[in-house]
Amino acid sequence: MMNLSSMLAENCTKSAVLFNSKKRILEYIAELAHQQLPDIAEYSILEALTTREKLGSTGIGGGIAIPHGKLKNVTEPKLVFVVSKETIPFDAIDNQPVDIFCAILIPEQQCQAHLSTLAAIARLLSQKELTKKIRHAETNQQLYQLLLDYSTMDSST
Repeated sequence: MMNLSSMLAENCTKSAVLFNSKKRILEYIAELAHQQLPDIAEYSILEALTTREKLGSTGIGGGIAIPHGKLKNVTEPKLVFVVSKETIPFDAIDNQPVDIFCAILIPEQQCQAHLSTLAAIARLLSQKELTKKIRHAETNQQLYQLLLDYSTMDSST
């Protein structure tokens, strides 16, 4: 059901990045997203993500965060998937630092689609076997392929 390949680009999938703060990782995510969405200023993307974080951390526990933001000029959800080499304090619900970040940029009008995308990603990342592999992916390509494999597997169930 969930088609990650339409939402995720390989150049927005990064393994083993090194950042040490919530602010920096969100800036990096905005930078990557801007490459996918050149019409949208990096600043606007960052603002959408930080606005959402102010409502409450998107750290869902288990070292995973799903930062997201709504943007006017986005036509379909876009993902940025970043794995940090070291965990970052992210005010997650279980108070554990985070190293897996799957950011979602959502078209402003599509709240319903947004909720199902969010749920599907949370479901995907609740697979312990997958998150273990995600943390061990050594290259961006390896990480990207892993996510695609799992998302298509997910759809067959």
